[in-house]
Amino acid sequence: MTRIATSWLVYRLTGSALLLGIVGFAGQIPSFLLAPFAGVLVDRWNRHRLLVITQVLALLQSLAMALLALTGLIKIWQVIVLSVFQGLINAFDMPARQAFVVEMVDRREDLANAIALNSSMVNVARLLGPSIGGVVIAAVGEGWCFLIDAISYLAVIASLSAMRVTPRMLKPTRDANMFQQLREGWTYVARFAPIRNILILLALVSLVGMPYTVLMPVFANEVLHGGPNTLGLLMAASGVGALAGAISLAARKSVLGLGKFIPLMAGAFGAGLIAFSFARVLWLSLALMVVTGLGFMVQMAVSNTVLQTIVDEDKRGRVMSFYTMAFMGTAPFGSLLAGTVAARIGAPHTLLFGGIGCILGALWFARTLPALRRDVRPIYVKMGILPEMAAGIQQSTELSIPPST
Repeated sequence: MTRIATSWLVYRLTGSALLLGIVGFAGQIPSFLLAPFAGVLVDRWNRHRLLVITQVLALLQSLAMALLALTGLIKIWQVIVLSVFQGLINAFDMPARQAFVVEMVDRREDLANAIALNSSMVNVARLLGPSIGGVVIAAVGEGWCFLIDAISYLAVIASLSAMRVTPRMLKPTRDANMFQQLREGWTYVARFAPIRNILILLALVSLVGMPYTVLMPVFANEVLHGGPNTLGLLMAASGVGALAGAISLAARKSVLGLGKFIPLMAGAFGAGLIAFSFARVLWLSLALMVVTGLGFMVQMAVSNTVLQTIVDEDKRGRVMSFYTMAFMGTAPFGSLLAGTVAARIGAPHTLLFGGIGCILGALWFARTLPALRRDVRPIYVKMGILPEMAAGIQQSTELSIPPST
């Protein structure tokens, strides 16, 4: 609800595709700049306590947006400043949230289902939120969306407070230098091809494809000649596809075979964007939004599952911070680029080129997939996901185990 309310508020105040891109940039650039440092702190600190703090701060941010919007005092610069503040919160919240999933799951083999179930809940919200948001905006304005969001954080904080999680064993870090730990995490990610390639593809798709959400008000208003209800329907259709993908993943019993879905779904996302850029009727646009939502969500969730399965525990926070950087951190550049390009050549052509970029990235990843499977195999054997192999085969693949530094 907040996302659609912010987009519609900016478009109502300015009527500018460029400013839609700037606000998207402001809200996401902190994740790009701060996520690696946040990842080091997530590995050092109590993740449960950190999440409580980020949720309290997010409540205050939404409450400020609500008060400014409901009193009619809100200006575009205030939206930008509060978006930056939310971005600062997300820089710490997202890697902590992703890494904390493992602490809530007792058995590693249940991790894929847990991540898929989490994605299902997120996408139920993505399905219902825009639909309700469109109705609320049309009836009483954007401010009430922000107020409802602020109140909802009380339930999140209460849920976190009710949890009883076994504390994880932290390695001594008193003498460890933050920049040394950051370099250690970067080297680990850069040298191990499966993690590196997954993050590169996710970053590319987020850069050229994810900004479609920023341009949705333009499509709803100028291309499909609708209003906030049309915008709500488009985002809800994307949520339907995402929910369908999450449910199908939740039904899987093993992480085996997930790798092929990463390029497949990235390609489907790109194809959906290309087709959507040519659509001019609402029913076809909604159908194509289902495809884009499914493609992006499944690629994101599968990437998350594989990363969480193969990463070393003591580097989980740092790797998930790079995941946040790839997913959320590149999106601000995409939002700014999409807003700038759309102001010059139009929103449809902007999505067309974004979709082509996603398909090219998917083809590159598909070419590297056989080598990535060979690198991951020893880890799956060690974890018991794959049956034990002959000692000679294990020894021949030892060099593929990710470096410890």
